[in-house]
Amino acid sequence: MNPLKQLVLKALPVQQRIGEFYIASIAARDLVEITFSDVRRLGTDPRDIERYLGIQRQISTKRVNEIKRYLEGGDATFPTAIIIAVDERCAEFDADTSSLRLHEFRLDATSATDDEPIGYDRLARVIDGQHRIAAFMDDTENWRFVDNEVNRAFYLNVAIFVGADISEQANIFATVNLAQTKVSRSLVYDLTELADKRSPHKSCHEIAVMLDGEKRSPLFHRIKRLGTATPGRKNEPLTQAAFVESLIKFISTDPVGDRNALLEGRRLRPATPEELRKAPLRNFFVTGKELDIAEILHNYFSAVRDKWPNSWSDVSRSSNLLPKSNAFKALMKFLREDVYLQATGGISGEIPSVSKFARFFTDIDLRDDDFTTRNFVPGSGGQSTFLKMLRGELRRNDLLE
Repeated sequence: MNPLKQLVLKALPVQQRIGEFYIASIAARDLVEITFSDVRRLGTDPRDIERYLGIQRQISTKRVNEIKRYLEGGDATFPTAIIIAVDERCAEFDADTSSLRLHEFRLDATSATDDEPIGYDRLARVIDGQHRIAAFMDDTENWRFVDNEVNRAFYLNVAIFVGADISEQANIFATVNLAQTKVSRSLVYDLTELADKRSPHKSCHEIAVMLDGEKRSPLFHRIKRLGTATPGRKNEPLTQAAFVESLIKFISTDPVGDRNALLEGRRLRPATPEELRKAPLRNFFVTGKELDIAEILHNYFSAVRDKWPNSWSDVSRSSNLLPKSNAFKALMKFLREDVYLQATGGISGEIPSVSKFARFFTDIDLRDDDFTTRNFVPGSGGQSTFLKMLRGELRRNDLLE
């Protein structure tokens, strides 16, 4: 009989209230091999954590591709542990050598009647980190490790629970994914200020800071920088996350790729006319002219403020749509897709004046007192309705019917 296929890891035991588990460093290739089946068939086994908890947790191709792009960067890191569970029949820890041996389980004469063999490719069930593991695989039905320069020397931090039954695994999953407080996206964008290299997200953050801090700016003290209220301020209607995520589409169709290129010291090429139709302020970013982008937004939102001065200034009324993130997103989409290139005559690189932007609002049949939750429901529905009003696809009479 062939010897058991095995993997030996240096590991440290950790004692916590739930019991003992192990911390180890494992090559990405090895982790792909021992967790392959569970990653591929998430949600299809009736014993899976997903079925136990009554949830659906499918692999997101979009998320996996985002992580793959991130891995191409020179500073890619996953410092937090991927959590896996291993059957106790497949693991032995040697305290003298601090070695954890993971191996196949085969049936023999002493095996129970309900035992099933456990192959090397089914050693570990993924509790948390399935998207990170999948990022090292191909995107075909083979789901094998992609042996390239990026993947080859990558090691991952893993927390290994040995012998945890399905209820314990579900409890761990719930603690990690459901109970812990998530970090605000606004805070994440604020932390990009600490990076010493340019990136699309860092530039958008810097522009948000400029417009939020300039007294003459129509966005002065309106941006909630850290996802929570800024000390000493009241009624900040716009989150930094909404600002950054709206603006980044003006300057990049591939923010991660741009970040990686700049991190490696490569120059970004100027955008083509076709690319500028999707990201009209791209060349401002490529040439490092964040101040010009800030001035464009300053002028544009000054025109918005001049069109609806009372609603724009009334940030305290909860039913007022105009100062809030959903209206901001609609206005930014209107600027990106309909306004900027028209205001410049198709020339990307100019800074339209307030009066040029104001022309796009002249015929919009909306009054200050129309910005109510009755006319614009909270969420994406109100955002969509407002965008249609901006584009002339709806009139005031349609709104009030």
